[in-house]
Amino acid sequence: MNPRRASIAAAGAGLCLVLSFAATNLHGPAFIAGLKQKAVAAGGEAGGKGVKVAFEDRYGWLTRHPILSGGKRLDNATRTRVAARIANVPGIGGITWARESESGRVATLHCQDDVERILETRTIRFSEASARIDPASEKLLDEVARSLRPCVGSIIAVIGHTDAGGNARANLALSKARADAVRWALIGRGIPADGLRAAGVGSKQPVAGLDPLDPANRRIEFSVISPAPIKPTPIDTPGPG
Repeated sequence: MNPRRASIAAAGAGLCLVLSFAATNLHGPAFIAGLKQKAVAAGGEAGGKGVKVAFEDRYGWLTRHPILSGGKRLDNATRTRVAARIANVPGIGGITWARESESGRVATLHCQDDVERILETRTIRFSEASARIDPASEKLLDEVARSLRPCVGSIIAVIGHTDAGGNARANLALSKARADAVRWALIGRGIPADGLRAAGVGSKQPVAGLDPLDPANRRIEFSVISPAPIKPTPIDTPGPG
């Protein structure tokens, strides 16, 4: 490319960025106010009595990724329905649903609790000494994906574990391969890839109270982390179309 043309193109791109930033600052509050109105209406239609929708991050900056709270008396099915309905409002990015402690402050993300309850009595199974997911676990993964969907926009860590039998290095590699397999399975079920992280810890973290050799240590765990930007950023307003 001609250097002069490249310079003109770069200057044009920079001008567009500046204009976009200015437009965001000018129209952002009105844009978010409209989103909030639609989100509250959608939550109400889904039965979300008492549910609050916050479009500000911890720094007070406006965001398209709202945090839902309240609605303590709602059952899990209703909370999931409310979250899904709000997430489908055009213009809203990923949402998180936080659980409130008795003091009213946000504690842990509700979707992680939901996944932990699902996996209390069932395990994502694999073929022996393999990262191939057992077909019998496909429906379980469907449930896990549905429970994680309200937390899209957060970082979701998929962590693989093994028991202490066999070679430690091989166990570490196997636990990572299984976490990767689950990550890809969730991507296939609509969970965005950029928010999923896979890690394997081998046999280093056995279940509390269990013998490290117990097969029950072979498991997949999930950790949902609400993103905390290093510095505030302007609203990410959607482009045309």
